[in-house]
Amino acid sequence: MPCFIFVEPSDAEWIVRGDFEGGPLNFATGARSEQAARDLAHRLADAGEPVVLEIRLRDGARAGRFLFPPYAGEPGAIPALRA
Repeated sequence: MPCFIFVEPSDAEWIVRGDFEGGPLNFATGARSEQAARDLAHRLADAGEPVVLEIRLRDGARAGRFLFPPYAGEPGAIPALRA
């Protein structure tokens, strides 16, 4: 079963939450939260965990959904797919 990570607005900040250790992460900007979520997804995929990353806009609409297949550092592996 994949790990789910969500980037979404929360009042005046942005939150990265999901099924990962470390609890929700707070950021001042959407760009910073998205980059942190992508970095986390890459680390989890590199460790062999499939990851689904979903990014939301301020109005709640979905901006993007990405699948990070488990690649465990395999050469030529696809790092992310738009879902």
